[in-house]
Amino acid sequence: MRVLICLQLILMATVMSFAQNAPINFEAGGNGANWTWAVFENDTNPPLEIIANPDPSGINTSATVAKFTALAGGNPWAGTESAHGTTDLGPFVLDATNSLIKIMVWKSVISDVGIKLVAATGWAFPEIKVANTLVNQWEELTFDFSAYPNPPAAEGQYDQIVVFPDFNLAGRGQDNIIYFDNITFNPAGGGNPTEPLTPAPTPTRDPAIVISLFSDAYTDVPVDTWRTDWSAAILQDILIQGNPTKKYSQLDFVGIETVANQINATDMTHIHIDVWSANFTFFGIKLVDFGADGAFGGGDDVEHQINLTAPAQGQWLSLDLPLSDFTGLTTRANVAQYILVGQPVGANTIYVDNVYFYDATSVNTEELTTGGNRIKVFPNPVKSGAPIQFSSEVSRVEVYDMSGKMIKAATHAPTFVLQTQGLQEGAYMLRIYTREGGVQTQKLIVH
Repeated sequence: MRVLICLQLILMATVMSFAQNAPINFEAGGNGANWTWAVFENDTNPPLEIIANPDPSGINTSATVAKFTALAGGNPWAGTESAHGTTDLGPFVLDATNSLIKIMVWKSVISDVGIKLVAATGWAFPEIKVANTLVNQWEELTFDFSAYPNPPAAEGQYDQIVVFPDFNLAGRGQDNIIYFDNITFNPAGGGNPTEPLTPAPTPTRDPAIVISLFSDAYTDVPVDTWRTDWSAAILQDILIQGNPTKKYSQLDFVGIETVANQINATDMTHIHIDVWSANFTFFGIKLVDFGADGAFGGGDDVEHQINLTAPAQGQWLSLDLPLSDFTGLTTRANVAQYILVGQPVGANTIYVDNVYFYDATSVNTEELTTGGNRIKVFPNPVKSGAPIQFSSEVSRVEVYDMSGKMIKAATHAPTFVLQTQGLQEGAYMLRIYTREGGVQTQKLIVH
């Protein structure tokens, strides 16, 4: 009997060592409110406060939340961390049952939120950062740790969580107050993520053969509106790792217009759009040409809609649709409307990027000058301060911000490495000069 009791105690201790104290909800009788939260790199390091929820609405009506004041004089990576040991988060094994971490935040600014897991000895992998997309309301952010390993045995188990509520390498012009709550550890997998964790692929087509409506890789033509008054959808302009993206929720259909600056797509062969959704079962895109009179309903309007049934979910779809397939679009000199349609009606959300026309019959002179080989840049996106490399030898690289201002240039040695120190988070354009005399342009995302 004593042997059996000892075995039971050992098993209980083993199970207990694998279970973290979660969810972290800051409620009386729950987890987090009585933990020893230390604040770091925040100027005078004002303590983390546990307070009544200042905005019990939307997705978070709980009574109590954490309040973090990110001081203007603090570092961008100012944050707060739980204590090591068993009294706060407690030791646990990261696995498929708990590697999707979610946190609710209420912020008055858009910036990254970072989460890091740390072992008992201080061993850790880098934090994962996700930017909020909403301000002055509660929003839930998701952090996927499924690819992260557990600490080596000599380092002990994970037993600490670190939160960076306002991780902005550009710095702060004022104190920012951030509220956070309901940190949960969820199973990985089990369906598509609810939002894209990475931006859409960067286009590489020659700008000379492109008419762009929305893309950081090109200069966009004027667009009257990305949501007409007669649309049935909610539009939000968001950032995904610094990359501007259109988010349409509760989508039935949404109208986009270039009525004041109609597009002559006569010489174009395709329209491109990158779209992502976790739950659409149908996606359609309609093009409308207002005809020679340039007016809606003038008698010479033409239109056509391309439909995709059962599109892939949970991944970026790069659609290159031949304009010849829009058989009802018999003229293309005055394209003025673009209508996106989604199902289930009013209950699907899509993310959109890189909307542009292009001519697939034209020769890309930039690629010809390099023997048809486009130079690859990696890693991309890149963490600020980390080096980027090139797949082929280059003679010079110039870095431009999205306003067209050159902010960095380097002449390359045979290592083909560009340092990114001093680059703030966001999107940049690289102008790459090859050894053969060619010039290529590519987008770089710094996070």
